[in-house]
Amino acid sequence: MAHTRRDFIKLTFLASASLMVPQFLKAFGSMNIPGEYQGKTLVVIQLSGGNDGLNCVIPLHNDLYYNARPDLGLENSQIISLNDKVGLNSSLQGLADLYNAGHLSIINSVGYPNPNRSHFRSMDIWQTASDEAKVLNTGWLGRYLDATCSDESRITNPAQQVKPHTAVEIDDYLSLSMKGEIKKGLAFNNPANLHLATDNKILRTVSSNYHEEHEHPKIEFLHKTLVDTTQSADYIFKHSKIYKSSKIYPVNDFGRRMKVIAELICSGSETKIYYVSLSGFDTHINQKDRHDKLLKVYADSLKTFCDDLMDNDRFKDTVVMTFSEFGRRVAQNASRGTDHGTANNIYIAGGGLSKAGIYNELPDLKNLDNGDLIYKIDFRQVYATILDKWLTTDHQKVLNGKFSLLDFV
Repeated sequence: MAHTRRDFIKLTFLASASLMVPQFLKAFGSMNIPGEYQGKTLVVIQLSGGNDGLNCVIPLHNDLYYNARPDLGLENSQIISLNDKVGLNSSLQGLADLYNAGHLSIINSVGYPNPNRSHFRSMDIWQTASDEAKVLNTGWLGRYLDATCSDESRITNPAQQVKPHTAVEIDDYLSLSMKGEIKKGLAFNNPANLHLATDNKILRTVSSNYHEEHEHPKIEFLHKTLVDTTQSADYIFKHSKIYKSSKIYPVNDFGRRMKVIAELICSGSETKIYYVSLSGFDTHINQKDRHDKLLKVYADSLKTFCDDLMDNDRFKDTVVMTFSEFGRRVAQNASRGTDHGTANNIYIAGGGLSKAGIYNELPDLKNLDNGDLIYKIDFRQVYATILDKWLTTDHQKVLNGKFSLLDFV
């Protein structure tokens, strides 16, 4: 079918207008009238760099631990005892408080076969839920969005369709975890800045005149992208103003990001998945003080966040999963640090846990693989459990395989 000069001008205009939209706002789905969300929420915290789990969850009275770490091994005054065998780094007081309240499950020795020690490759494995030898270009949470989008119930019930803000990352860039084949999450650092990025007279004019033009799919795609972008920005900005927390979060960037997430959850935002990262855990040199400071930033922010949700009756419907791309080697190195290791612990926080406490046995320091911890639980079992039991989605469709489920929810 021939295109008129008017069609060409309109297509050119829309293409130019779309360039004004930040990259992290593109590739969204349809938008619907917002309502107050009362369902389940998942918050994922990524500790980037390879957190030293062995100096987080301490095997009390274990000579093998202290012999391997003459400088880094924590003394009694630096440990919060959870029971007669297990303690937490004293910088993790916030986690200890959640543990004592029955709101924390510590899963030990989590990893995968043939572990990779590269930060980039191992993080890709965790974010895509792939095998070590297989490279994927979609993330596990992105594929969850795809699976939800293709569900027949979403077709018959438009109110349940995936929206641009179904999954958000509080960052300038979107992690691979949040990228699906069809759908992607939405990345932004600040709701006000997100709104400002689309508060443009040209964009608003184009969006307000939207109607479907099936004869010209390129025009339709560009127009729809602009509409979804501006509506999503409006939605997030509106909900960021509904609830303003009175809690005193740690004065750092991670604390600020956790506060943004808490305020959106407590506002009734329909967002189901939130993603946030804390970096700096690659502790090869002089680890102790640096690691302790990072742990305090993490734990204090998480505890304030959980208290915020408790006060607003949202904690029972929220699960917070914390992971890192790998742990560290058991023995310290010559620089009073630790090198890239393998298995690690995962922390699950929430008000509706089925099995809180120490989920499984601590790593066996007598039985190592060339100085590394041996994994006992595949990380995809954790993902599968969250997908099936919390997000009520068939994990096999998302993870491309069947994994045994755990009992923490």
